[in-house]
Amino acid sequence: MKTTDSVPERAGTVIVGAGIVGCNVAYQLTKLGRDDVVVVDQGPMPTTGGSSTHAPGIMFQTAEPKELSQFADYSRQVYSDLEGADGQQAYNETGGIEVARTEDRMDFLQRRVEHAKAWGIDDPQILSPEEVTEKLPLVDADEILGGYYSPTDGQVSGVVACDALAREAMERGAEFVPHTRTEDVETENGEITAVVTENGTIEADDVVLATNIWARQLGERLGVHLPVTPVEHQYTMTESLDELADAAVDITDHPLFENYENVSGEKATRLLVGPDRPILRDQDNAMYFRTHGDSYGIGSYNHDPIVPDPQDLGGNDPDGEQGSVHEFTDYHMDNATHPDRPDKAPRQASDELLPATGGKDLEFKYNGMFAESPNGLPVLGPVEEYDGLWTALATWVTHAGGAARALATWMEHGVPKLDGEPMDVAHCDVNRFDDHEGSWDFARDIGAEEYRIVYNIMHPKWVWTENQRDIRRTPMYHSHKELDAELWAEAGWEEPQWFESNADLLAEYGDQIPDRDEWTGTYWSPIEGAEALNVRENAGLHDMTSFNKMEVVGADAGEFIQSLCTNDMDLAVGDVKYTLMCNEAGGVRADITVTRTDENRYLILTTGREVGNNHIAWVREHSPDDVVVNDVTSSLAAMVCTGPNARKILSEVTDVDLSDDAFPFFTSQQFFVKNVPVTALRVSYAGELGWELYTPSEYGERLWEILLDAGEEHGLRPYGNGALNALRIEKGFRLWGEDLHTEHTPSEAGLGWAVDMDTDFIGKEALAGGETPAAAADGGEPRHQVACLTLDDTDETILPHRPVFAPGDDDTLGYVHSAEYGYSVGACVAYTYLPPEFAAPGTDVEILYEGDRYEATVREEPLV
Repeated sequence: MKTTDSVPERAGTVIVGAGIVGCNVAYQLTKLGRDDVVVVDQGPMPTTGGSSTHAPGIMFQTAEPKELSQFADYSRQVYSDLEGADGQQAYNETGGIEVARTEDRMDFLQRRVEHAKAWGIDDPQILSPEEVTEKLPLVDADEILGGYYSPTDGQVSGVVACDALAREAMERGAEFVPHTRTEDVETENGEITAVVTENGTIEADDVVLATNIWARQLGERLGVHLPVTPVEHQYTMTESLDELADAAVDITDHPLFENYENVSGEKATRLLVGPDRPILRDQDNAMYFRTHGDSYGIGSYNHDPIVPDPQDLGGNDPDGEQGSVHEFTDYHMDNATHPDRPDKAPRQASDELLPATGGKDLEFKYNGMFAESPNGLPVLGPVEEYDGLWTALATWVTHAGGAARALATWMEHGVPKLDGEPMDVAHCDVNRFDDHEGSWDFARDIGAEEYRIVYNIMHPKWVWTENQRDIRRTPMYHSHKELDAELWAEAGWEEPQWFESNADLLAEYGDQIPDRDEWTGTYWSPIEGAEALNVRENAGLHDMTSFNKMEVVGADAGEFIQSLCTNDMDLAVGDVKYTLMCNEAGGVRADITVTRTDENRYLILTTGREVGNNHIAWVREHSPDDVVVNDVTSSLAAMVCTGPNARKILSEVTDVDLSDDAFPFFTSQQFFVKNVPVTALRVSYAGELGWELYTPSEYGERLWEILLDAGEEHGLRPYGNGALNALRIEKGFRLWGEDLHTEHTPSEAGLGWAVDMDTDFIGKEALAGGETPAAAADGGEPRHQVACLTLDDTDETILPHRPVFAPGDDDTLGYVHSAEYGYSVGACVAYTYLPPEFAAPGTDVEILYEGDRYEATVREEPLV
């Protein structure tokens, strides 16, 4: 690997960090045609001393988050195409096996199969204990109940891959500058101008932070609080094992060995050797294994989280110690310190599973560091605060190739893509975080929490129960507590999922609410169904303060709104319109309602939770200088009073005429509810008669009390997010981030009616079939089409992210994006995207869920 000793004066793109992420980004950017790329790193290359140098490189591709599986599958393809310095393929496709020691884990492994089929991972299989030991003879079959086998899993050396990626990037014009610490990033008028290194300053148009565990240090200098947390992870390698004697390898003649040894020391003799059999995970004990020639490597998450302070992290020291490695803590290997696994030490668990390691010395051992994010996903994309600043953080070897490809296409074409297809990265977007998440107090605790649960069996509805709770409280918080709300943390907000005070509704509605099995019914209460049915029959009051709200103000605000939105936005003051925002490729960037509240003032209402901040960043990014975009999420309390009795309830507390003629659907008025000023919108996400009510936060609690009191005789009850999801899904309303995102065009999502091609908006060219590529031109043949399904067995309920098939077939047609029981329709409703020939109403399909195939039928929407 031929690097340069001098720091260039200028580059179009500077990548800070030459680990597996930085090298992948350089490789992908130059592949897309950028030839003025410079990569700087504080360490030597390719062994920089970061986590890529000490990582064992195992690649298990299957995960429930679709993004991680997509990134891993693409990374496998990238590494398989690379030639290492020794002339061999960089990727070792050994296969991967995850074993189960409990029945719960066997159920989990079945979910692994279903997620793999949903995401397109090749040939996932369940193995018996005997089949596991056929592939891994040193595993004790008596210790396990079975395994999950993914034939295309494997291993790649971070050092080998970094070297190969960098060599190809350099052939296309990139420069790599080692031994050069980045000290600062210069900015001017909100734009990146240069990277300041210890050896000189590089003027730049784009800067990519690919520094992982060091990300927080550099971000703080820019005033960007990146919630990227370094955590320590134990890895050891045994002494030579007689059982592996035939696999002994002398690696000292490898072209990269001397470089590797200079940074990592003697353990390079093991780390550089690839495995000769499937990689292995024992998640019941939070451990993984791979061979290094005649040695077994043992990785352990099975200990109390260790979170170093980022400000204490240095670089590589003159004695050759890696900045990303801390001294091995024997105590954490020899004692049961994991909060969820108090009965068995990691070493005991390892020796039970692999008896050949029992009593053997751990020849090399260390605590290596990597980076965690608050939701366990990468931190990618353009940083809202500065034009030209990008991040590629909290990313492992497994996912780096795919994440880098998505980022590179984002930088070059404005849209993340993999294999030429659009990819939604909303849950990976660097702008998804709220202000509190940037505090070290939050990042430390939640980074540790993510480390703790990394190998736990996690339910998709799981939320933090102890750490970092009660951060954001809506004005109605104390009322929610008094009504025994089940509060879940959503983007820091304490939001009701259901209200225990509504348990009495079960006497009336309980026979319409089927029981659920243990897994599907976890984090669920039948009260959700009772609340939903009460909304349909009487009325409900829902706290929607956490939904993101923007105010757009300025003389050119109307023109700007039109440029963002797909619909005709020629609105009169008081008009409300549902519309979409698309990205440059015609994918749906958000669905929103826009209200013109004054001559030069608009209110935009969009999705809440962690993805809503992405929409605010998007709007701000495209706003002209003379238009102000204010995030008013926290300054406005919001609630909706909805149901057949909503008009009666509101009429008791206001003198405003609420009739259809005086207050039509999709209009807005400002008035008083008793003495509380409100902006009222005649809309309802529940699909019933209703008004959304917005008021300054200090009035929110009083407004809530007024409505509850007025509604008591009309059957008004508060309802939570569980009921809201059931109400909206049976009405056919999309939820952005689940059954609607940038991988779908408006027509594919069944929302073509919200597009006016006579107006000009971002993404119009793509939707018209112009030069900008789209998932499918609206005038052309779509790749897939939204489909509303109901399960034929009306007593069953499923959860999302499971594969959909034609009856009796094993070829995956699509996957379930969202699912919830529709209490008004008496069946579980699921939304998916299928090939057009399977999306027609009346078509029969099957859904694989928890090992069983459920018959379902495509329905005409909306169901209600």
